[in-house]
Amino acid sequence: MAGSEKNTSKNHVLDTESVRSNELDSDHKLVRQLKNRHIAMISIGGVIGTGLFLGTGTALHNGGPIGLLLGYITMGTICYSVMVSLGEMIAYLPIPGGHIKMAERFVDPALSFTMGWNYWYNWAIILPAELSAASVLIGFWNDKINPAVWITVCMIVVIVINMLGAGAYGEAEFVFASIKVITITGLIILGIVLDLGGGPDHDRLGFRYWKNPGPFVQYQGIQGAKGRFLGWWAVLTQAAFSFIGTEIVAIAAGEAKNPRRNLPKAIKRVYIRILLFYILGTTIIGLLVPSNSSGLALSGGTAASSPFVIAIKRSGIKALPSIINACLLTSAWSAASSDLYTSSRALYGLANSGNAPKIFLKASANGLPYVSVAFNAMFALLAYMGIKTGSGKVFGWFANLTAVAGLMTWFGISLTYLRFYKGMKAQGIDRTRLPFYSNLQPFAAWYSMVACLLISFLSGWTVFLKGHWATDTFITNYFPLVMFPIMYLGAKFFYKQPIAKPHEMDFVTNIAEIEAETYDEQPPRNRAEAFWQWLM
Repeated sequence: MAGSEKNTSKNHVLDTESVRSNELDSDHKLVRQLKNRHIAMISIGGVIGTGLFLGTGTALHNGGPIGLLLGYITMGTICYSVMVSLGEMIAYLPIPGGHIKMAERFVDPALSFTMGWNYWYNWAIILPAELSAASVLIGFWNDKINPAVWITVCMIVVIVINMLGAGAYGEAEFVFASIKVITITGLIILGIVLDLGGGPDHDRLGFRYWKNPGPFVQYQGIQGAKGRFLGWWAVLTQAAFSFIGTEIVAIAAGEAKNPRRNLPKAIKRVYIRILLFYILGTTIIGLLVPSNSSGLALSGGTAASSPFVIAIKRSGIKALPSIINACLLTSAWSAASSDLYTSSRALYGLANSGNAPKIFLKASANGLPYVSVAFNAMFALLAYMGIKTGSGKVFGWFANLTAVAGLMTWFGISLTYLRFYKGMKAQGIDRTRLPFYSNLQPFAAWYSMVACLLISFLSGWTVFLKGHWATDTFITNYFPLVMFPIMYLGAKFFYKQPIAKPHEMDFVTNIAEIEAETYDEQPPRNRAEAFWQWLM
């Protein structure tokens, strides 16, 4: 990294007054408490959530087994492209605010403002979505008790975890994510066994449901290639909701120990998680459950909508669905806990950049931004909307809102990386000497930027079909998309600052303290420790 810093120093004059104005005093500083195993499991937990366990049922119903698989493969390639773009920036500059601060440094304050508030909105809204999902899951056992009871219980658990600080959140996420990994791995193995006729009914399914009702669904009864294409496209928004969250490692970077080592490891293994958990998982789902199964409609409001639960019940296994449902409940708790953590740190990053009131910078001695956490916890109350409307339906609303907002965040990350790439090239900095870099760049960033914008723009196309207008679908899909340019243009008018020129971009600030916090891990003493270090 010394070579990179020399090159940077020659090409960039540091504005010390600007740096001083952005420094936080000791009372407002986050503390690096997240260990390597926390970061590893947080990155995994961002990939596995209720989108996989519950949302895939709707996706299978809309697209069929092949449409489902192709939709998740498409979104997986977009997700990976975003993560390698983010990985280069955040491994080099693991600072509080993550990609929100990157946008300010490498594009302009207006994009930072827009991305920051869009990202905060995304995670503030997804919190009640996960709480709604939790009440859906609990309703599997008892649907007679008011969902408000379960929402309240889950909400208390999530708030307590976050108010105990980043260390407690990291430990909780380590446990929750471990349960999720074991659960999805077990479900995939079980799915293979059931498909081969190893269940109590000894019914060998094979590729039966790929033949009847068929590999694709004729979406809304539209016949021919058009109907099959629209069915695949309908899967993309749901798949986006499932994948949104992988970028959480960028927000956690400001509280990660030894970030130069731990963050690249987490980024490098994203593709393994995408292939194992989502691509293999959706393949198994398409083999086990027919796309015309009536139980796939999440609006019914029970966890029986989970394709895994449907498959297990169809095979004749009685006790296992309840066990699986308990594991899925921890998944909802984990996701909700991550939502509150991320939204509070996003708000902290906004305040750090001067885009939110400074009161949100207040932190305790152990680095807990308690004002931000308390403020964001209030948005959990939106989960009570599901009491009369139906938790499954409310979950669908929030899923649409957060999917499009998340895609716009990915669009901003990709755009920021293209500026980062251009700045490094202009200043003669060798990217191959960064803690993490990808040979796919800049093509991966271009691909993800265009794809995210296109999918967002066409996310609510179903409402324009004759006789299918739905006001709630239109609003939940297009509100985040419309607000993004409005916020950017408004912030651009307010700040009146030009886009950063490549040869003037700041690649120096914060590097010294990051280098000081980088250290070599203690070498393993035996094979068990060596395996653990490789895994984490």
